[in-house]
Amino acid sequence: MAQKRVFICDDDKGITDMLEMVLELEDVDTITETDSVYAYDKITEFKPDILIVDLWMPVVTGDQLIKKIRANDALKHIFIICISASRDGLQVAKDAGANKFIAKPFDVDDFLTTVENAVISAA
Repeated sequence: MAQKRVFICDDDKGITDMLEMVLELEDVDTITETDSVYAYDKITEFKPDILIVDLWMPVVTGDQLIKKIRANDALKHIFIICISASRDGLQVAKDAGANKFIAKPFDVDDFLTTVENAVISAA
């Protein structure tokens, strides 16, 4: 997988830790945030190629974060993968401007395939 910068935002530390571990095994530069309040500023600083974001987080929801990113010319190029266990997550993610949606729970191999495809798209 080509070296890309990936930012993971999920309020579940178990999810962020697992995704970070899986991506680092694939030699992907990752940063994680479990508090969505700080995510936007860190994304602005880190300038990831890909954002993996949970939809349902306290305070700032994933769809609010996506909309804010899509409104910023310097960030709107980011390939956004939304993850959620929500029944209507696909539609919410699509309406917010996400590029892809992955339903929780997900298969790690399917997740990696989605990220690899995002790397190609973000190139």
